[in-house]
Amino acid sequence: MNLQSNDFELFGLAPQFAQDRAAVDARWKDLQRQAHPDKFAAQGASAQRVAMQWSVRINEAYQRLKDPLKRAAYLCELHGAAVNAENNTAMAPEFLMQQMDWREALDDAKSLSDLDELGRQVTLAMRDELLKCEHLLDQQQDYLQAVQQVRALMFIERFERDVHARLDQMDLPEQGQ
Repeated sequence: MNLQSNDFELFGLAPQFAQDRAAVDARWKDLQRQAHPDKFAAQGASAQRVAMQWSVRINEAYQRLKDPLKRAAYLCELHGAAVNAENNTAMAPEFLMQQMDWREALDDAKSLSDLDELGRQVTLAMRDELLKCEHLLDQQQDYLQAVQQVRALMFIERFERDVHARLDQMDLPEQGQ
């Protein structure tokens, strides 16, 4: 293992968006077994510290590789197209209109069925955007355009959390009865 390897190299995976989650999980477990500090107890504290560094590095890579949004952002960055979501929030007008419509729908939602329908729309939009992202990354290798998709996915993911939070709020009174 090489600490300078990128996440895909470390896990022995093709550097692409499409990944088999079960294979990523299995490889993570295998790497963790190999680098577990207890395996190096007989070699002393220094070897255990190095193993701990490896374990941390493996976990960081796993967190990026298992999450489609993080994996997409990482691929873009590996190819020189930084997402810079905190500095660049420019989005297509149609996308911004969709976000405004969703926000209004969330504010106006009065029932669980309203929120469920909104959640369904958001889930479908997330799936569609992930498919577009996969196409841009794996087929077209258009990392600059994929950055736009990643930023859109970040917006959608954040909104999805807001919908779930609102659902949780609506569930609270029912739990107290």
